[in-house]
Amino acid sequence: MAAAETTAAGPAEEEAAPEEEPKFAPGETIHDVATVNGMYQNWFLDYASYVILERAVPAIEDGLKPVQRRILHAMKEMDDGRFNKVANVIGQTMQYHPHGDASIGDAMVNLGQKDLLIETQGNWGDIRTGDGAAAPRYIEARLSKFALDVVFNPDITEWQMSYDGRKREPTTLPVKFPLLLAQGVEGIAVGLSTKIMPHNFRELCKASIDVLRGRDIQLFPDFPTGGLCDVTNYNGGLRGAKIRLRATIEKADKTMLVIRDIPYGTTTTALMESIVKASEANKIKIKKVVDNTAAEVEIQVHLPTGVSPDLTMDALYAFTDCEISISPNTCVIIEDKPRFVGVEDMLRLSTQKTVRLLERELEIRQEELQEKWHSASLEKIFIENRIYRKIEECETWEDILQTIDAGLRKFVRIEGEKEKANDTRIVLRRAITEDDLTRLTEIRIKRISKYDGFKAEEYIHRLKTELTEVADQLAHLTRYAINYFEGLLKKYGAGRERKTQLRTFDVVTAQKVAVANQKLYVNYQDGFVGYGLKKDEKAVEVTNCSDLDDIIAIRRDGTFTVSRIAEKTFVGKDILHVGVYNKNDDRLVYNMVYLDGASGISFAKRFLVTGITRDKVYDLTKGTKGTKTLYLTANPNSESEVVSVQLSDKAPARVKQFDFDFAELAIKGKGSMGNIVTKQPIKKITQKSLGDSTLGGRELFFDSVVGRLNHAGHGRYLGAFDTEDTLLRVYKDGSYEVVPPELSLQFDMTNMVLLRKLEPDTVLSAVYYEGESKTHYVKRFNIETATLKKRFTFISETPGSKLLAVTAFAEPQVEIKLQRDKKADKETEKLRLHEFIDVKGWKAMGNKLNYFKIHALTLLTDEGPEPERKAAKKKAGPATIPRAAAATAPADAEPLSEPLGDVDISAADVAQAQAVLKTPKSQLKLF
Repeated sequence: MAAAETTAAGPAEEEAAPEEEPKFAPGETIHDVATVNGMYQNWFLDYASYVILERAVPAIEDGLKPVQRRILHAMKEMDDGRFNKVANVIGQTMQYHPHGDASIGDAMVNLGQKDLLIETQGNWGDIRTGDGAAAPRYIEARLSKFALDVVFNPDITEWQMSYDGRKREPTTLPVKFPLLLAQGVEGIAVGLSTKIMPHNFRELCKASIDVLRGRDIQLFPDFPTGGLCDVTNYNGGLRGAKIRLRATIEKADKTMLVIRDIPYGTTTTALMESIVKASEANKIKIKKVVDNTAAEVEIQVHLPTGVSPDLTMDALYAFTDCEISISPNTCVIIEDKPRFVGVEDMLRLSTQKTVRLLERELEIRQEELQEKWHSASLEKIFIENRIYRKIEECETWEDILQTIDAGLRKFVRIEGEKEKANDTRIVLRRAITEDDLTRLTEIRIKRISKYDGFKAEEYIHRLKTELTEVADQLAHLTRYAINYFEGLLKKYGAGRERKTQLRTFDVVTAQKVAVANQKLYVNYQDGFVGYGLKKDEKAVEVTNCSDLDDIIAIRRDGTFTVSRIAEKTFVGKDILHVGVYNKNDDRLVYNMVYLDGASGISFAKRFLVTGITRDKVYDLTKGTKGTKTLYLTANPNSESEVVSVQLSDKAPARVKQFDFDFAELAIKGKGSMGNIVTKQPIKKITQKSLGDSTLGGRELFFDSVVGRLNHAGHGRYLGAFDTEDTLLRVYKDGSYEVVPPELSLQFDMTNMVLLRKLEPDTVLSAVYYEGESKTHYVKRFNIETATLKKRFTFISETPGSKLLAVTAFAEPQVEIKLQRDKKADKETEKLRLHEFIDVKGWKAMGNKLNYFKIHALTLLTDEGPEPERKAAKKKAGPATIPRAAAATAPADAEPLSEPLGDVDISAADVAQAQAVLKTPKSQLKLF
């Protein structure tokens, strides 16, 4: 601050500086006065740099934070092969670390839990359950064999003084392995953070070998907690990357899910709390959650009766910690500066550093061997040529050294000296020094007297051989480094296989899996929608919905809005359509005809509603005054339709009625203008016929737990359904019914024994017991009736008649336990139904099974000459094809023991399902 600035300030200056200015004596000269702003800026930068470099962010050289490095150094100093109390290690480390015992203890527990550098003994906590470690005085540790082999080498370590100047500590440790990527790290500094994911030990070794061989590499995280991981957006762990982690959930039965692995970064306790919280918020329906975690994670989620385990599984991923996302941020210290480096580049840097360290170790080893060879050669010459006798008459130390040196030079020459003719002297690689001569004088008489020249020669030969090997390794350093990593993989790679499974997940939309606990109502007259209009006399029920759904409302003037569902919301009068809006539904197509108010022309359009902003008003027309919607339908499977257009009586056109086919229009965006239908005024438009889906059939699934159809992939795959396709279901009482594939249908699980897509060539094969004649019959028939939702009985209706087995397989086979006559023994016979009887009408009785008595009958669906099915089964694998609707039943017992536990599935279904399975739907199942 200048001297002139120290004078009394005016009123304005006093307001700008709330602190009182210091007073100085008249004439006093002020020098080097620092402002608070300047001091703060310098101190803050110093502090930030210190935290980044000395506490939070690891160094690229060894992948360790300073506290971790100090712990390992202290443990190396204490190492005697036995376990040490952690409290003792902490005390030893405090000689180097200025931040107290708490930070050291936490960092050491973290290192120990990674199970790589430290062998632990005692209760070190559990990262899966969140249990903490016991007190440091109760637990013990020592360096692992891997750490002793890979981390330490004092000869190539750079050293610095500790914080108090009393001790020497390593600047970085000479780690010959990508330790940072193997362990992972997380740290928060001032204005900077790092989060590096752990990777698999074996994959890192193999990747380093690939780097040395010049191959491309790709690394993905591997977590000690296991689970599932989607690395689609991993991008080498750089800023902006994202990975999704999921728990491994198994379906134990219809009323219980079991969580086997948890996502990295969460705990079983936190996971259970998130499940309970989601249940209390009515986002999922569960009965109870039980934690049976011991050696392995096991969290049981018990479900109420009638709740779909498949839907609950997706809901767990959507609403609980069963799925989390992590944003990696690979920041490391390189040359005393924080750098953002991808994991592949980080591995390359680590591999190159390992090669340099290996080279330096070989050079040191080479120097050591050369020194040993040099000393052994001089010693051999000194003893075998009895040079030691020549120093007996020497009177001074200088004479002794000169005598020995002169005696040695008769038998050796220094590398680079001129070689004489017939020179047989030993060539030394360096000059003889005074230390060499002194060492020879220190040889004891006892050793000289017992000197064995043969053993000495063998020793020198071994040194030469080892020197040759080291020279070869230095000359072929890449090969040596590859062998080094292969040795690590062989020695320490056992039991370190990948724990985390890499998968590609579908995005689980919360609205799709939320419990439909509300009903949506609409008051068309007053313009209100919501789930709280039940008591409104003008309101009508639209559909079931959840608290998380969005609602779309289209008005007569051609405008629409999408808003979050609420108890009661005003969306505008003259509502034409209200429904639940799903932004990811690319099959819901709207067919629309509207009259443009300005031109009087009627336009038709087919459109999808995507990419919207909530509560924003969108216009589906040109937006001119007087525009109104003449016709509007919402088609969930992109169905086209043919409508009949009747013109006004005042229209000058001669033909006042014609048909318009929406199938001729392309499906476009909501802002498209549409095609001209007519320029004449329209009196009315009515639907004439509903067409097929213009986007092809839609995949349909059946969830046997809740007895409902769905498009979300829950349950058994039924096939792709177009507009005219139907479902065939068969009941225990020997009747069948053809129904449309409507999601609103509720199937009776207690009586239904078969459900499948009805194909034109579907043939049902049945075995039944006729009650009046007490005879068994076999029949095969086509589905000839076309009436929907009407049951037709295809077995005898006499009292006591029972259906024993039914299937839609092309070549069914049954196994019968029977007696041929009254005195015969029981025997088993296989019968091919398609060879036993031809296809007849659905009302035909069928052919008799002429046996004295049938004791049991089993439908065999996995046997018989069915090449198509066998090929499909081989392609799909043993787990993808369930048993069909097979029944093993005594002749006088209930016809089927399981109502729908095993549902019939044809080879065509399997092939079609396999095609669908190639899509990225991770949860797609056949049953």
